[in-house]
Parts: sequence; structure tokens; C-alpha cells
Amino acid sequence: MTFLNQKFQELVPYTPGEQVDEESFIKLNTNESPYPPAPSVQAAVAEASQTLNRYSDIAVEAVAKPLAEYLGVEQNQLFLGNGSDEVLSYLFQGFTEKGIAFPDVTYGFYQVYSGLYHVDATVVPLKEDFSLELTDYDALSGTVIFANPNAPTGIYLSQTEICAFIEKHPERLVIVDEAYIDFSGESMVSLINRYKNLLVVGTFSKSRQLAGARLGFGVGNAALIADMNRLRFSLNPYNINSLTQAAGGAVLQEQAYVNEKIQETIQVREWTKQELTALGFEQTDSQGNFLFARHPKMAGEALFQALRERKILVRWFNQPRTKEYLRITVGTQEQMEQLAAALRSILEEVKA
Repeated sequence: MTFLNQKFQELVPYTPGEQVDEESFIKLNTNESPYPPAPSVQAAVAEASQTLNRYSDIAVEAVAKPLAEYLGVEQNQLFLGNGSDEVLSYLFQGFTEKGIAFPDVTYGFYQVYSGLYHVDATVVPLKEDFSLELTDYDALSGTVIFANPNAPTGIYLSQTEICAFIEKHPERLVIVDEAYIDFSGESMVSLINRYKNLLVVGTFSKSRQLAGARLGFGVGNAALIADMNRLRFSLNPYNINSLTQAAGGAVLQEQAYVNEKIQETIQVREWTKQELTALGFEQTDSQGNFLFARHPKMAGEALFQALRERKILVRWFNQPRTKEYLRITVGTQEQMEQLAAALRSILEEVKA
């Protein structure tokens, strides 16, 4: 017997990456930053804990003002959410009346939210090399969403290509999910005043070391943001707790530290790409804080299990197009050296 509404009984929930004791595992499976937030961020959270008896600021002023300044937008062009997942949730709930389209290999929550909110979703296959071709969406109607760089492939789509599509379809909302943009190319945020049908989603989880705080944002024209806030105030106006607001405000004062860790991650990523290539791996040109690779002589699941036996966690997606690939978060240089050594050992055993 179940009391769950029948319309949700076939819902397939999102499967998050495994969480483990990091003292015994090298955790390269959830695209978190391997670096802790700056000491001043930790101190701000500790101070904010003294006022937990009060509700948090509905306007999230401690984050909204410096973030708007950093992004070069007005505060009324900025929506703040409990992680970018909540931002995406509101978008799927309220802005997909004519349906939505997204790639077949991408962030898993797009499919989950389509089911949760009963959205008519069109799944568009990526090209054989996992690249995204926006002309494949020309004949469709409704909202379009894609991650840029994409996950789990890490492939980046140029600003020029995105602009061409937006201009061709002014009647369709285009959502660009930029969770990993800090590790790659140009953000679309600078173009929100040019395009009324553009909504950019971002997060503090990856480059700003705040995955555990849950802080995300959406950027678009003021009318779009007002509509998103209409949904937020109808569900959960206190969606950003006081500790997260303190952490978000503080990390925006530590941009030098954030930039340093971004550059370090990029350097380690490129080093690891070279190591994987030397070991015979085939991989995409990932521009995120992760790699997407396969080895022609060993199945993806077997590699995943062999690494896990060596206390190294990576992500394996048991899907037809991705089952031979591993998505590997870029950790510290030391962690990636340990990964390379483990892979070398595993592959040598296969040869033997």
C-alpha cells in the first residue's frame, strides 16, 4: 500500500554521487572543490551561528549586493536559490509550459525535473563526439536548457554559437547552466541586457568551495527574475539560510583566493589529461573541473570498481552512451598523482 500520489509513482529520482569518509577514500566523484573555503569564510559562518534564533534575510542582501557588483548586473536581475538545483527547479516548474528540450547526455536533474513537474521534454542526442549542435533544436518549440561546459562531458560551446541560436529564436527561453564556467570560457551573463529570452544559472558549489552551503543563482532580465521570485515567495521565501548567506557574502570578498584555486584546478586538470593520454585513455577536451575518459582495453564499470577497491572514488554512469566512460573530478595535484599511479597499476594487471 502507498499513499504517494499516483502521478509520482513512476518518478525516477536523481542519484547523487556516493558520500564517504574522506580520511580513507580519495573522493573524485562529485565535482566538489578539493580545497576548503578561505579562513575568513569559515569565520563568517561561525559568527552568523550566533543569530540562528532569527529568520534569515529574505532579500539575501549580504550576497545579492556583492554578487550583482561582481557580475556587472542589477540586483533585480539576480535570483538566489538553495543551490543551483533549486533555481533549476523553479525554472522547470514555471517556465516550460510549451515544453523543454535538452541533450541526452547532460546533468541528470533535467530529466528528473521534467518528470516531477510533468513537463513535455524532448531529449536531443549529442553528436557522436558528444558535442552539442544547437541547430538540432531549431525545429522544436518551447524552452531550451543545456549546461555549458556540459556535464559529464566537459565540452564547452562558444558564446558566438549560443548567441546565434538565441537571436534566431527570440520567442523561446534559453537557459544556460554555467555551473562550471569559471574553469573555461566566456560567461553569457554579460549578454542578459541584449537578450530578454536568456537566463543564466550559476553556483557557488564548484569554484567557490561552498558545495555544502547550497547557494546558487539565476541571472536574467528583471521581468524574468520577478516571475521567479513570485514562485519563491509562494513556496519558501526564507530559502537561503543565515549561515549560507554569511558564507556567500564572505567568499565574494575572497576573489583572489577563489581565482588562485581556479587556476590551480585548471593546471592540475591539464596535467591529468596528459597523464591519461599517456596511459592510453580516450577523453573529451573537458573544460570543467572534471575529466570524461574511457580506456579501449577495459570496461568503464571494471575500471570504476578497480579504483574503488584502491579507495579512489570516481563516477560511472550506467547509460548506453556513457557506460564505458568515467567522470573524474579534478582533485589536488597529490590526489591526481595517486589516481594516475592507481590506473597505471590496474592497466598493468590487465596486460599481465
